[in-house]
Amino acid sequence: MKVALAEHRQATVVTREAKTKVVQALADAQSLARFVAEEAEAQAARVRAQAEQDAAAWRAEAEEVLQRACTREERAAAAAHEAELSLTAAREEAALAAALRAQAREAEEAGRRAAEEAVAKREEADALFEETRAKAAQAAADFETNLAKRREQYERDLASRQAKAEKRLAEIEHRAEQLRLEAEKLRTDAERRARQTVETSQRQAQDIVADANAKADRIRGESERELAEIDTEREAIAANLETLRKLLTAPRGSLERSGGPGDTVLDGRKG
Repeated sequence: MKVALAEHRQATVVTREAKTKVVQALADAQSLARFVAEEAEAQAARVRAQAEQDAAAWRAEAEEVLQRACTREERAAAAAHEAELSLTAAREEAALAAALRAQAREAEEAGRRAAEEAVAKREEADALFEETRAKAAQAAADFETNLAKRREQYERDLASRQAKAEKRLAEIEHRAEQLRLEAEKLRTDAERRARQTVETSQRQAQDIVADANAKADRIRGESERELAEIDTEREAIAANLETLRKLLTAPRGSLERSGGPGDTVLDGRKG
């Protein structure tokens, strides 16, 4: 595609240069023709002016000669001299006319050659233009063909990339769905394990509390029984002490009748 564009630009440049050359050749031919015509006209004007000046000088000289001539011979000689001067002037004018005609023919020939050169250059420029236009048309056709091929290839590549992208997107969506399901399963399992852990902890706590309560009740019962036994023993000891105190304060005869304090204490301990 870049080559076709370069050829198209080159063809455009060549066409522009060919048109410029044709225009320049025509302008040069016209300038040359005008220059030759102007030069011929200027030369003819100079020759005519010089001829008129020479003729005026000759006429003035002839008139002066005629004025000086006093005899018929002098007038005849002056007339002959004037005729000779007129003949000479006519010959010079004829030569001038011939020279002007020759210069005109040369100018015409130069203009014809310039016109032929201009026509040849125009034909060459037209041929170059046609060749360049054909090359440009071929380059444009090649460019369009390459562009169509590249467009088709680009469309195929785009369709292939789009199919791959859609397939990749479907895979990503499938993988995302799998990950979502796995995450949901993990979350459900975590919640289930958390509930099981909480329930297990609650059961263990309840078991621990129940064991602690049972132990406390057992210890409380044992403590209460021990306290009851201690209270019973304390009451027995207090009764024995009271009995002993009474025996110690009683008279000796009554003590002997009662069998002595030792028997009472022993009876209290046995009880």
